[in-house]
Amino acid sequence: MAANDCPYCSLAFEENRLLAPRQPAIQGRDVEQLQRVLQQMEYYNGPVDGIYSPATVEAVKIFQISRGLVVDGVVHEDTWRALDELYCLTVTRRKTPPPTGEVSIVVDTKRRKLTIMSDGEPYRQYPVAVGKYKTPTPVGNFKVLRKAMNWGTGFGTRWIGLTVPWGIYGIHGTNKPYSIGSYASHGCIRMNNRHVEEIYPWIKPGTRVILIGNPFTYQPSRFRVMRRDERGGDVLEVQLRLKRLKYYDGPIDGIWGGGMERAVAAFRKKNGLSPDNAVDAKMYRLLGL
Repeated sequence: MAANDCPYCSLAFEENRLLAPRQPAIQGRDVEQLQRVLQQMEYYNGPVDGIYSPATVEAVKIFQISRGLVVDGVVHEDTWRALDELYCLTVTRRKTPPPTGEVSIVVDTKRRKLTIMSDGEPYRQYPVAVGKYKTPTPVGNFKVLRKAMNWGTGFGTRWIGLTVPWGIYGIHGTNKPYSIGSYASHGCIRMNNRHVEEIYPWIKPGTRVILIGNPFTYQPSRFRVMRRDERGGDVLEVQLRLKRLKYYDGPIDGIWGGGMERAVAAFRKKNGLSPDNAVDAKMYRLLGL
């Protein structure tokens, strides 16, 4: 399937806009994509012109009725999600040819979407589950380390391990398909088994994997108070800031060891903070985070 046959791929890095009936009618590329999806799923037979017309509104209402949603003709978050899920089911029933270009993976931790890229262009997108607040999914640039089938209980039918330096993280299937689309894992990226089985042959060790989001607040919450032996993307970001300010000269690995402990102590002393070796709210602000 070519990239332009998958309308949601081109929305991989955008927020879904709320579409509502109004005069003059809302127009845009997202409306055009909505019309194309509804047309492919046989809810809409009008023109694909990017205008949220009365015919498009009626098609949305019919879809909402079929999925047990509030029937208001407004494409809000619940309707976008239902459209996405049904579309994924529809296209997954077809045999998807492998991408012809160089494959890379982008995971958006905020929107809980995994996009397969082919030569830098979106090719196929899937809903995923990512880490809970206390066990967040790493954010950064990594690579595929290893692959395995039936790696272990709870990991579904496929495992794609990543080169995250501070722990074992991967993209894998799940025996909890109801968790897809939520913040539910211990940091791994969960996919429906049929989805991870589809992408598995396309992925090789060394494939680039980009996990995007805010390592501190990729879910709405305060920054955690960080101390010795912590690990994660937020630790890595603090290491980068301390290194830039010439307090830290150790590895940028997301692991709080002895070198970072000394750097934090020196930074706090220099900036008149209490001698409590922690990255707290005051230190985050002084670091510009």
